[in-house]
Amino acid sequence: MIIVNLDVMLARRKMRLGELADIVGISIQNLSVLKTGKARAIRFSTLNALCLALQCQPADILEFDPATPEPEDGA
Repeated sequence: MIIVNLDVMLARRKMRLGELADIVGISIQNLSVLKTGKARAIRFSTLNALCLALQCQPADILEFDPATPEPEDGA
């Protein structure tokens, strides 16, 4: 399962979700869906913007854990 560590990166950078949304140029709602792991996809352009804003690598935001089961609804 893919785990989204956006909340961890926000905490490390002492940044709020609204601030990141403004920098990246996407809505807080869409960013929140990503942060909670409910997103089904992410555009490379969005991932690129997140990495630029958070000064990190994609692997700092997205993590693969084969031991974590997928949710029942497949999300």
